[in-house]
Amino acid sequence: MKSRTLLIVAVISLAVASLYLGSAMAQSVTEREVNELEQKMNAAYAANDLPTYFGYYSKDFTQRLPEGRTDLPQYEKMWTKFIKSGGAVESDEISDMHIQIGPSGDTAVASYLLHVKTRPPKREVADEVFQESDVWFKRDGAWKVAHLRYSHAPKQK
Repeated sequence: MKSRTLLIVAVISLAVASLYLGSAMAQSVTEREVNELEQKMNAAYAANDLPTYFGYYSKDFTQRLPEGRTDLPQYEKMWTKFIKSGGAVESDEISDMHIQIGPSGDTAVASYLLHVKTRPPKREVADEVFQESDVWFKRDGAWKVAHLRYSHAPKQK
């Protein structure tokens, strides 16, 4: 009887462990997928490739900038005007990436520091660091940014 009880406990323990490991592996795959998307989206931003860059955002996208909240049409209009007037992103570099995956696996939050060099039209290059958080939703099999929070990072001492 004791060996049967031990066998049942061992089988249940293995089942629970495999469920946990399977879940952890799935999350790490999702984390890698979201990290790759972040790298590609920010590369399009740095290349001033607006069609590719805006393709990462959902139609119901919102963002909170230091200037206030905007939606996708407002952001596209503002950023396209900036680029067409001679402005450009000269470079961007991601650091301190932290990705959290929701329990259902279809929501992710990527928060990081973004070091950006931007050249406004007819002005000197602005060299700034921002704190960014992107909320990704996976809908119909595709990841899109549904919300973005962007603010100046505190100056390092």
